Amino acid sequence: MDIDTQQAALDDHHDDPGDLPVMRARFEHNGSPRYLLYTIKRFGFDRDHGFHLDVELVSDELEDGLETVEAKLHEGDADLIDIDYISTARERVGGAPIVAFHPYGRTVGGLVVHEDSAIEGLTDLRDCRVGVVRRLDKNWILTRAACREYHDFDPEDEAISVEAGSKVELTRMLRDGEVDAALQFWQIVPEIVETGPYREALPMADLVQRLSGADETLPISTFLTSEDYLAESPDAVEGFKRAYADAVERLQTDDDLWAELGERMMYEDDPAVVRGIRDGWREMVVADWDGEKVAAMERLFDHLLEVAGKDALGVDHIPEDMFRLEVTPTQ
Repeated sequence: MDIDTQQAALDDHHDDPGDLPVMRARFEHNGSPRYLLYTIKRFGFDRDHGFHLDVELVSDELEDGLETVEAKLHEGDADLIDIDYISTARERVGGAPIVAFHPYGRTVGGLVVHEDSAIEGLTDLRDCRVGVVRRLDKNWILTRAACREYHDFDPEDEAISVEAGSKVELTRMLRDGEVDAALQFWQIVPEIVETGPYREALPMADLVQRLSGADETLPISTFLTSEDYLAESPDAVEGFKRAYADAVERLQTDDDLWAELGERMMYEDDPAVVRGIRDGWREMVVADWDGEKVAAMERLFDHLLEVAGKDALGVDHIPEDMFRLEVTPTQ
């Protein structure tokens, strides 16, 4: 299913915003937030909470070193995106007036290999060609940190990292044998392994929990907006948080909705793939956050910085006021 078909499914639920404040959401066509966004539009949760969510799907390629959604926010063409909080820190330190106002989830990926591969885990990566979307991707950062922390080597030095530039290209490289393993994003892993002949050697979620020392699911990706939009449209931002809660509750309990998502919003509507994505989404999503959870996120960042270093992360601290746990509506 191509990007235009998915956009058409969303457009079926795009009505006239009228006098409601508009929030322009720009998300990757193969990113997992599109399931949440479709649910919000499908059931009118945005209108229920006093705003109009305008959803547009975009490519997952890089523009001047940024993911397309990041570029959209930087250029003033979006009010809502999601990226990992390490990238958010990197961009904010670089001067971008962006803030993280709500968690999304533990959106990490998996190490995928051919079913006949000898690679079983991190220790087998030495001298291998490892495909990554980009070297500053959270999956590669986690891999480097875990290898240095637990196995006394850095795969950036002892393996060959191959930068694909997009998720689509990374899958192609794996299937064409140009890499020995791929650190692919979680929602694409079921599409690869269920259609074979591939397997997931290691889920990155295991590394998040081990490195963080946290028992609860930590959000790695968050929803972002600009400082200006937050100041000008706090009611819309608060409305999104409430619509998000409604959509998460629906997605956690409604299996029929996932079947509909498979038909309208997925590249593979094989029932096994849909179930894999559904179960993975339910496991990784984070409904809300508080100061304790943000503190755990900051501890994970500090640990990654300690074991992987600034060069791996691209930033050496999380700026103050990057996380906005509270939104003050005008009403």
